[in-house]
Amino acid sequence: MSFARRAATVLAATTALTAGLALPALAHVTVQPGTAEQGSFTKVAFRVPNERDNASTTKIEVSFPTDHPLAFVSVKPVPGWDVKVTEGKLPAPVKTEYGELEEAVTKVVWSGGEIEPGQFQEFEVSMGQLPTDTGSLMFPTKQTYSGGEVVDWSEAPKADGTEAEHPAPLLKLVPAAGGDTATSASPSAAAAGATPSVAPVAAASASDGTARLLGGAGLVVGVAGVVIGFLGLRRRASS
Repeated sequence: MSFARRAATVLAATTALTAGLALPALAHVTVQPGTAEQGSFTKVAFRVPNERDNASTTKIEVSFPTDHPLAFVSVKPVPGWDVKVTEGKLPAPVKTEYGELEEAVTKVVWSGGEIEPGQFQEFEVSMGQLPTDTGSLMFPTKQTYSGGEVVDWSEAPKADGTEAEHPAPLLKLVPAAGGDTATSASPSAAAAGATPSVAPVAAASASDGTARLLGGAGLVVGVAGVVIGFLGLRRRASS
């Protein structure tokens, strides 16, 4: 095999490997931000990218934990989408500082809207009080497409640290900094956290596009490095 063909083969393999490692992470349903303080009230967004070229996302169903239930949950309206919050009886009562909790929000469903190919949408939720006896909360999510396909994002993190094929959105919980209780706000403060102004989806898309552009630039730089390395070897061989 000639030097040029070997360089082309390695270049193609490097490009495919880099793309294969980078692209799947962009398609996951995630919680933003990904961390919050234990014992606090917080506002998060479930970020849902549409990963199909020939169908739109038309329904999002997020399940809330029942082993570490949240006493207070409120949702921010999303233009063009209907939302349904379901409360259910817990498998066993859970003691909280607000008393014994026997029922809690078990599911939130957004439907009636549309996330088109190449777009994403964020669905905001204010919730609390976050538990203090666990390091994370999982929110298994089902994403329904206009063609009828349902993608179930419900897999727990693997023990070996590798990423599951369809990981559930995960909120990591960290100890409160220095025992500060400022973030452990009252339920009314948490509800207020559900209404601050949020940049339109177009602006968020621009931010996401910038991140993708930077990632693409990094890929180009990496590939260029491979080519330069092979050219250097060729010059050495011919000298």
